[in-house]
Amino acid sequence: MSTTKKLYLPPKGEWERRDASSLGVDQSILGSAVQFAKDNEINWPIDIENGRVGDDAPEWAAKLGPFKDRGGPAGVVIKDGYIVAEWGDIHRVDLTFSATKSYVATIAGLAHDRGMIKSTSDPVLDYESSKSIIQRNTGEPVDGFDTDQNRGVTWEHLLQQTSEWEGTLYTKPDIVDWNRNLGPESMGDPGRAAPRDRKAPGGHWEYNDVRVNRTALALLAVWGEPLPDVLTREVMDPIGSSGTWEWHGYDDHSAVNLDGVVTESVSGGAHWGGGLWIDTLDHARFGMLYLNRGRWGDHQIVSEKWIDMMTVPCELNPQYGYMWWLNTGGLRYGANASEATFSASGAGGNCVVIDPEKDLIVVTRWCEDVPGVVDLAAQAMVSI
Repeated sequence: MSTTKKLYLPPKGEWERRDASSLGVDQSILGSAVQFAKDNEINWPIDIENGRVGDDAPEWAAKLGPFKDRGGPAGVVIKDGYIVAEWGDIHRVDLTFSATKSYVATIAGLAHDRGMIKSTSDPVLDYESSKSIIQRNTGEPVDGFDTDQNRGVTWEHLLQQTSEWEGTLYTKPDIVDWNRNLGPESMGDPGRAAPRDRKAPGGHWEYNDVRVNRTALALLAVWGEPLPDVLTREVMDPIGSSGTWEWHGYDDHSAVNLDGVVTESVSGGAHWGGGLWIDTLDHARFGMLYLNRGRWGDHQIVSEKWIDMMTVPCELNPQYGYMWWLNTGGLRYGANASEATFSASGAGGNCVVIDPEKDLIVVTRWCEDVPGVVDLAAQAMVSI
């Protein structure tokens, strides 16, 4: 679906505000959305590293990468590209947890657009078989794709989280996230890390951070350079980001020797630390890129073809695409948001929600009930 409306794209260091009513937005309902976000701060301690209680088994719970204290509730609502509501400290650089995954998917999309990944149906092994990837702190090859279980894993499997990749990465085995289900559709989750039969690649959906980190490492092998450098050059600089964002891995734990060059592979979230740290406005710029169908000014940064591919519902979980959450059937964000809505979503309510039919973006930080905020914001779009 292509947008026909010309959207405002903010210049670097600027972002125009507009009165909501001038854009056909119900100011009263929008104000309720903002108040709802403020009133529903996530019930997490400020000191996330030492205060948040995770649900990993003790033998797998050790942190690997950096953390930082969290901020308070913050966010913006954007209509037609203009900021119509904001709250909290929107310039604070904060952890994003699994919203990072959508940035990983963007790196994959850029590789696909450039022919570096010829097809998402290709086995990942085809792209690593000639590579040497050694974990620096152990001197051993990382677990890869040249096994009976993993040879059939494709890029699509990794991006849809259906790969069933088997292995250990940075001391964490893939089974740590077995049966992990975060969807609103309650897919019969029998319990985190509960024993089950391993399926063939493409045969089972689960939210597995070990496999997402392996995806990031596979993309590092494709690009041959750190993914933050790729993101800076290809996306964040062209869209005018502040330059204050950071993308971390697990320090020495995720340092690899790739064909003789030592570099750190980043993580796809903050499950064990690391991940993308970014402020609300840079998150919103990323959302604007996708609302504008991958185009910024005269530059097509991400192809429309990739955006269409990444928002196709996974057969095993229709609420998920290529590391983006979807609103299939209105199950994730309700009836007021369009079914075309998709989001980069992270723990703690760190989300970038994009409704292309309403030309609406909602960015939330540290919110307990993001769907509630989105539902009210979408309801406020009375002229749509």
